[in-house]
Amino acid sequence: MARDTARQGTAPRNYPKGERRRAQIIEAAFTAFGQVGYRNASMVQLAAACGVSRAGLLHHFPTKESLLEAVLEERERQDDEHFFQSGAVGDDGLEYFASMLRLVAHNQANPLIVSLFAVLSSEATAADHPARPYFVARYERARRQMQSAVDDLARRGLLRPHVAASGLAADLIAFIDGLQIQWLLSPDAIDMPGHLRTLLRSLVSVELP
Repeated sequence: MARDTARQGTAPRNYPKGERRRAQIIEAAFTAFGQVGYRNASMVQLAAACGVSRAGLLHHFPTKESLLEAVLEERERQDDEHFFQSGAVGDDGLEYFASMLRLVAHNQANPLIVSLFAVLSSEATAADHPARPYFVARYERARRQMQSAVDDLARRGLLRPHVAASGLAADLIAFIDGLQIQWLLSPDAIDMPGHLRTLLRSLVSVELP
């Protein structure tokens, strides 16, 4: 998927040791934000979770907002690198949804990823939440790219006759996000990639790669 990845951290030096420490901080903050949310995580708690002093944390991330931004960007970077590196941003609908299935399966094997998204996206509905612009832009981008994939399938005659392409992207995103909440509550009862594949089979007339 296309991402906004131009912004970087604020550490003044990019020595390898500093880069490793920065990555360790982001990883620890990823876990902390996913467990308690952004609002409930203090910089003192985050520093302790990261195994650094508060001054050491502030050296890399002067504000909690800058740390949150780095965590969200790292999640996007990982998705790009592992699941959308072939450029499947909607131009090829079959490849796009195959990549989406792989991403959902990966998320199911990594509960903290799902928890991070669920907690922060819920918090970000507040008008003053620092992650609100990120999630607004993310959903706009996701709808645009997924609708492009749907439109590609429609042009190629690969949607089943009863399926209307218009607005389908928003419905699919709502389905995926709803599955994530159900899975977090009942992980033994919900198979996220299985449910998504079943839905896609009801919409697409050929098997996904």
